Amino acid sequence: MRTEAQAVVIGGGVIGCSILYHLTKLGWSDVVLLERDELTSGSTWHAAANIHGLHDSTNISRIQHYTMKLYKELEAETGQSCGVFQPGSLYLAQTEAREHQLRLQAAKAKLYGMNFYEISIEKARELNPLVNFDGIRCVMYEPEGGNVDPSGVTNAYAVGARQRGAGIHRFTPVTATDQQPDGSWIIRTPRGDIRTKWVVNAAGLWGREVAALAGIELPLQPTEHQYFVTETMADIDGMDRRLPSVSDRDGEYYLRQEGKGLLVGAYERDMRFWAEEGTPLDFAHDLFPDDLERIEENLMNAITRVPALGEAGIKRGINGPMIWSPDGNVLMGPVPELEGYFCCNGIIPGFSQSGGMGLMAAQWIIEGETEYDMFAWDMARFDRWTTKEFTRARVRDQYAHRFAIHFPGEERSAGRPARTRPVYETQRNMGAVFGLNAGWEHPLWFADAPGATETNGFTRQNWWEPVGRECRMLRERAGIIDISNFAKYRCKGPGAEDWLNAVFANTMPKAVGRSCLTPLIGRRGGIAGDFTVTRLAGDEFRIIGSGMAERYHKRFFKQVPLPEGTEFTSLTEAVCGFNIAGPESRALLQSLTDASLASEDFSFMRSQRIILAGVDLLALRVSFTGDLGWELHCRVEDQARLYDALLEAGRGVGAGPVGSRALMSLRIEKGYGSWGREYSPEYWPQEVGLDRLCKMDKAFLNRDTVAGVLDRPAREHLVMLHLHEADVSASNADATGGEPIFRDGKGVGRVTSGGYGYSVGMSLALGYVTGAEPGDTVEVMVLGRPHRATILKEPPFDPRGKRLRG
Repeated sequence: MRTEAQAVVIGGGVIGCSILYHLTKLGWSDVVLLERDELTSGSTWHAAANIHGLHDSTNISRIQHYTMKLYKELEAETGQSCGVFQPGSLYLAQTEAREHQLRLQAAKAKLYGMNFYEISIEKARELNPLVNFDGIRCVMYEPEGGNVDPSGVTNAYAVGARQRGAGIHRFTPVTATDQQPDGSWIIRTPRGDIRTKWVVNAAGLWGREVAALAGIELPLQPTEHQYFVTETMADIDGMDRRLPSVSDRDGEYYLRQEGKGLLVGAYERDMRFWAEEGTPLDFAHDLFPDDLERIEENLMNAITRVPALGEAGIKRGINGPMIWSPDGNVLMGPVPELEGYFCCNGIIPGFSQSGGMGLMAAQWIIEGETEYDMFAWDMARFDRWTTKEFTRARVRDQYAHRFAIHFPGEERSAGRPARTRPVYETQRNMGAVFGLNAGWEHPLWFADAPGATETNGFTRQNWWEPVGRECRMLRERAGIIDISNFAKYRCKGPGAEDWLNAVFANTMPKAVGRSCLTPLIGRRGGIAGDFTVTRLAGDEFRIIGSGMAERYHKRFFKQVPLPEGTEFTSLTEAVCGFNIAGPESRALLQSLTDASLASEDFSFMRSQRIILAGVDLLALRVSFTGDLGWELHCRVEDQARLYDALLEAGRGVGAGPVGSRALMSLRIEKGYGSWGREYSPEYWPQEVGLDRLCKMDKAFLNRDTVAGVLDRPAREHLVMLHLHEADVSASNADATGGEPIFRDGKGVGRVTSGGYGYSVGMSLALGYVTGAEPGDTVEVMVLGRPHRATILKEPPFDPRGKRLRG
């Protein structure tokens, strides 16, 4: 066994073998995989191994299509069969909401050249005559859908990796992972030790245990999962072709042909956890006793849809473990707090995603960044607040609602609240409906009375009009927005200015009290973050960024060593904040402070420490609403006192609380981008309009990469669109993000954010387009249907910034 390797992959399931294969495919040959038992042990060997391409996330769809295409290429390359069956998949919609979801996915498929489209009921019946299509609103067809052989795929990855020089050692458990002073790792096994720069934890059911060897606690929880295979069915036995699978998610089951029978699986509401205190080390190719009564309701739904199933005998049942993250997505990426430790754990649709997941992991490890924005999979989306209790509650909810539609902006209540601020109860008593952001509860909107809940869907919901009232109140008078969930940092010391200039692309403010906006540049030259930096003193700065990306951004900050005597500290938990914005915001605040807030004394992009309502705080003259406004940042101990004073003063000018749903609407009216939507590592500065903030006369993180990017023409441009009222009124729906944009039948872009601009009376969207200019008419595929839209020349609200700077 080798004593040194570029990377050591722990875990010989389909994901571990895929990562190993892709590391070699990208050029690393000195890599090793260690498996404690036999390849495919754990969850891989008993998986149903269905494959499908479409997903609500565009980037995950790309990854799944890569995976589906890869299997046959892998067979040809290695000579190892993957057992690929692709008779196609039928996707059924019983409800209007499911129809909206499928039509939107079909529109995305057209934009990205994926094979997924609507067929008639007659055609669907011809493809699968066993299905009863009564009550079906529409059917989508994916010709490449199907299934693979779990062992065949896993072994094909292993063969391909070995052919490129990788080593694979079965029956070699890892007993310790010890990090060395130089950042490398020693992986200890009974067969010897291996030194490596990269540890890759792909240990599946044992991901928690392997992570614990390095002092990492992963939010994962295994569950039981059941499917069964029928005896030979006469209707299938007599056919000369394989039947397409059936995706009837409204019925909460999945169904496909297996041999001359059917395989039927379900995610039942009466679910069962397993191995809550740790996965047994002697578990390998084991199963649990069948408990088919738990999936009886799901089974009856399947029989209603495929009546022949009711006459079939059960040949065998499979009840095996799966391991879940709190949101059902993989926990993937380098651990931000450690050097050279990569996680890829908690995978559910492994055979739909294995190839793309392996490719993304290899790109991240070798190249430093993935080609797609994969924050939805980034382990950094969770942090210390993700307790075992939270994880259990969320996994229970995810499992029991596996096939439920995740609507735009939907907030699920399981496991909450996880983290709250001092004003949480006050806001709840005022009728706040809360969302979750990096574990924090924050108001989405305010109902007329406490205890209100929101409805979910693709069309306008019960919060649409209340959010409109909040927007109009702020634009006409003023609003009080809780922005405590923003990430906040302090950089202090003799090297603070130099360090920040070495991290961020813009030049740091020279004068005390000045602020600047600055991008953070990713490894491929894209926008990894956007921040506001304020100089508080000669050697002290305050930095504000995206709250949900705080742990993600740690990786970038660590890449530039801090000068001696300089500290960089997170203040997110210790500091709370409010944004007071609107034409009466100055009057509201002036009534609470002796400091002059007149424009000549406190102008735009300036800051001061002031006493307001008896609270010592930092006031910044900025506002994400695009309106006149200030951000107020105070100690967490002072939040309740400050909030009470702001609400009381607000009543005097007709102002009140405003939630984040209104904030999103207001910033879209102004055309402001948001990290994770308009700003991501996939987009270049000149495509976003942030190239002017990249100061190329200084050195900063990834400067050389972005210099090459800035020399190239933009591939697309961020634009603002006005959706025509007639189409919006007919559908009662606004764009929300992800909708394709077409022009004359040709795909030209996609929406990144959308909503109604209440103060300008327009349905608006932000998005990226190519080959279209301001004034052009395009079609935005809201609900998968074309909605005419005009590309605007400028934002409809305060395009010259007069109110912002007033």
